[in-house]
Amino acid sequence: MNKPREDGAVAINRRARFDYEIEETFEAGLALVGSEVKSLREGKANIAESYVSPENDEVWLINSDIPTYGPANRFNHEPRRHRKLLLKRREIAKLQGAVAREGRTIIPLRLYFNDRGMAKLLIGLAKGKKTVDKRQTIKDRDWNKQKARLMKERG
Repeated sequence: MNKPREDGAVAINRRARFDYEIEETFEAGLALVGSEVKSLREGKANIAESYVSPENDEVWLINSDIPTYGPANRFNHEPRRHRKLLLKRREIAKLQGAVAREGRTIIPLRLYFNDRGMAKLLIGLAKGKKTVDKRQTIKDRDWNKQKARLMKERG
């Protein structure tokens, strides 16, 4: 049984910052059922292939996978159901406008428990990167590694 990390993170979308240029982030609550929360507390979740969609003045997390909780038996949840995100009305309007007018994408970055033990999802308003930008990201990362190695060797 894998537990959440010390910082409370349950699932991290590592691919997001490589594929997208994150412009702004929002912290959203999740409308969950009890067996989903227990499964998250065990550290089980996957948000790698998921995305966020604004529909009818609401925002939904789609295609995220929270596996069933064994002891919940027949009262378990659907693992890949659509989950409602809890945001302020003003934030929802901002996200809807950016998606509709500017062609931005909303992607989940990190699923975690905050200080009060509430499940939160960090979402990012993002613009897709082109292949050239991805190559530049790889070059920058490699250069930073090499620079750190040189600084460590030479003191």
